[in-house]
Amino acid sequence: MIEVKNIRKAYGEKMILDNVSVSFPKGKITCLVGGNGTGKSTLLSIISRLVARDSGEINLLDQEVTGFTNRDFAKRLSILKQSNNPNIRLSVEELVSFGRFPHSQGRLTTYDTEKIEESLEFMGLSDIRKQYIDELSGGQKQRTFLAMVLAQDTEYILLDEPLNNLDMKHSVEIMKILRVLADEYGKTIIIVVHDINYASSYADYIAAVKDHKIIHFGPTKDIITEGIMKEVFDIDMTIVDNCDNKICIYFK
Repeated sequence: MIEVKNIRKAYGEKMILDNVSVSFPKGKITCLVGGNGTGKSTLLSIISRLVARDSGEINLLDQEVTGFTNRDFAKRLSILKQSNNPNIRLSVEELVSFGRFPHSQGRLTTYDTEKIEESLEFMGLSDIRKQYIDELSGGQKQRTFLAMVLAQDTEYILLDEPLNNLDMKHSVEIMKILRVLADEYGKTIIIVVHDINYASSYADYIAAVKDHKIIHFGPTKDIITEGIMKEVFDIDMTIVDNCDNKICIYFK
């Protein structure tokens, strides 16, 4: 479990995260939802040690994250940020192999190669493994970066807007893959998602963020309600439960 306790982050007088506390359930998908600029992406960056917090505590496996070496931390937690633009020209296979660096330190073993192969196959990339990243479609590129994260083989996966710039088909494919990773492989996945339709359809838990705080957290069915969504997004919507075994959202 990842436990966040009283995290605060500000840049000068601009508050980003205001005393945020939350525990992310193990082996489940949690979606962070809320408006732009509320601190969702910053929270992921702080958990993953990419951004320093001003105060507070973050525990992973009952240990403060600052207590891990960089290598040990990278074996346990991976993050995929919004913008991923390698400065060098890489093939699909080469990029995915970077996911094994915390384990191999650049000296790939037979086991590392097996993990790379598994990730390529799992993400449906085996046939285009030799293609260069800059030649791929948006959906193929996103699957490649996700395959790199899978090759890292961490129990905890943080994804910052993984559906950005993807069409509906590819967005659904990505969310279905994440569902399999949680259900069949026991991965703990935390995702920043802007489209609450995807959050309501695929998440086990929702963390609703507003005014730089998590104002609601709980099982998806308890959080995706007309009252809470109105509070979070300031927009009227109709929510129908048990709509083809999912939650349907209609904007007014």
